[in-house]
Amino acid sequence: MRVTGRPRGARKRRPSRIPGGPGTPRLPRAATTALGSLPGLAAAVSLVLCAHGVERAAGSADAGSAAARTTPAFQAARPPIVPRAVWLGDNARDQPPPRYDAEVVAVFVHHTDSPNGYDCADSPDIIRGLYEGQTLGRDWDDLGYNFVVDRCGTIYEGRAGGTDRPVTGAHTQGFNHGTTGIAALGTFTEGADVPSGMLDAIAALAAWKLGTSGTDPRGEVRLVSSNGGSRYAAGTTATLHAVAGHSDGYMTSCPGAALQARLPDIRTLAAGLQGRDTAQQATWKDTPNGIHEAPKRNVTQNEEQMS
Repeated sequence: MRVTGRPRGARKRRPSRIPGGPGTPRLPRAATTALGSLPGLAAAVSLVLCAHGVERAAGSADAGSAAARTTPAFQAARPPIVPRAVWLGDNARDQPPPRYDAEVVAVFVHHTDSPNGYDCADSPDIIRGLYEGQTLGRDWDDLGYNFVVDRCGTIYEGRAGGTDRPVTGAHTQGFNHGTTGIAALGTFTEGADVPSGMLDAIAALAAWKLGTSGTDPRGEVRLVSSNGGSRYAAGTTATLHAVAGHSDGYMTSCPGAALQARLPDIRTLAAGLQGRDTAQQATWKDTPNGIHEAPKRNVTQNEEQMS
């Protein structure tokens, strides 16, 4: 995505408003009052059942909650991630609260279609330019990518909401739910060199995010398109790679032929980081047909592709 500049001073700076996590569920006052009229054992049993119901309601209200989940067998360490405050500073626009999915079962790899010959010390400024191009130029609520990786292999937090949480992005039209968008900073069309540090960082990030759901980076997932502007009509179930290119879900040349050709290497690297035997056949979570299926969700705000 190429971003044109905007005259300085034309934008009003506002403080970022990023909400905290959900609070601890409590019993309603009416419930505790009613329980007071029950004798002995009956009151105790009712109290347990009521508390259970409140916890279930609280868990369903927050799709990003990790409560009561079984720890996946194959996981990877969280790689170092530079927080968005480093590149955004006090330039954040007023925006709605982040949204979350239940888990991350797929990764979409992008490129930013920006120059490659940058100094990595300038990466924060370049990412801020991307943010301004999307929020000011396209009137989006935030940067669409969940993460941005520069050519030196430095990983930057992109979209707000928390790196450890399954934040709903706006990076791949039709398939933003249950996925993470990782953008390679640069242009990686046919013949371009993809730096090894960048590949390693993308693999480490994919291994970590997919490991939270037990997804094999070499496997396939079943995703339901939420937008007819993708390669698949809205409501269509598509079987895609767990580590896919933007063009696998949308009609675009992104992430570029050179980076697309390296996705098999990224999948293998990521599987190894999860502790999987990469000599064996790819494995999937224990779901119908051996393929993970992400639930169909509502259309994501600013659900638009990057060309």
